[in-house]
Amino acid sequence: MNVLLAEVAQATQRLADAGVPSPRFDAEELAAYVHGVGRGELHRVADADFDARYWEAVARREAREPLQHITGRVFFRYLELQVGPGVFVPRPETESVVGWAIDAVRAMDVAEPLIVDLCTGSGAIALALAQEVPRSRVHAVELDEGALEWARRNTEGSRVTLHHGDATAALPDLDGQVDLVISNPPYIPLAEWEYVAPEARDHDPQVALFSGEDGLDVIRGIERTAHRLLRPGGLVVVEHADTQGGQVPWIFTEDRGWADAADHPDLNNRPRFATARREVP
Repeated sequence: MNVLLAEVAQATQRLADAGVPSPRFDAEELAAYVHGVGRGELHRVADADFDARYWEAVARREAREPLQHITGRVFFRYLELQVGPGVFVPRPETESVVGWAIDAVRAMDVAEPLIVDLCTGSGAIALALAQEVPRSRVHAVELDEGALEWARRNTEGSRVTLHHGDATAALPDLDGQVDLVISNPPYIPLAEWEYVAPEARDHDPQVALFSGEDGLDVIRGIERTAHRLLRPGGLVVVEHADTQGGQVPWIFTEDRGWADAADHPDLNNRPRFATARREVP
């Protein structure tokens, strides 16, 4: 075993002892980042090229600083995005939310679908939709100025139009025209602060995490915005916590002008997002 692989094995144990959920992956990812190679190429790094800065990176992760803040990047579907302090780090479970949305938009048979991403954060959802639905027109809305700076970096040169604003009052010029509204909003109840993983609680912006006593305040606002923005037959897709399965579809009720409200599982078969269709008169 070469020096780097031996060090990765030690780092894996240190990260596991610190409670890091994916110690082997993180140890390898940090090694790849520090040495400028892919994770599958670690064995090719010569012993003489081992960089001691690896242990500085491991110590930061051991202290539960997010992996993505250390490397400055996150991979989301087919994208590599810049992230760091001040912006919510996109999670793998959100990829299944976006996958459902992409399939739904393609099935609409609309030549140039109009899409709005509310609470865009890093811009991950908006950029994935713009990339994978090539003729789409995508607007992304973010309230927090710190997150907006990261979104600007990531969306520069893309087809995503970025807006600084509140999701509950966004884009009145598009009322009644949008084909899909999608959001990964804050949804953690304030009472659950102490149970949130330290990577999120101590490093993600609070405004991106918490949303009132039951965690559903922002989603209630998004329901009203989505109904205003969508054309009849248009779709809304909202991520939520796995513990909120069954609650969120009840926000999108028939008496509010919605049809086909339903929950959907993520890849681990946990309820992860709700969808609904704006009723056709």
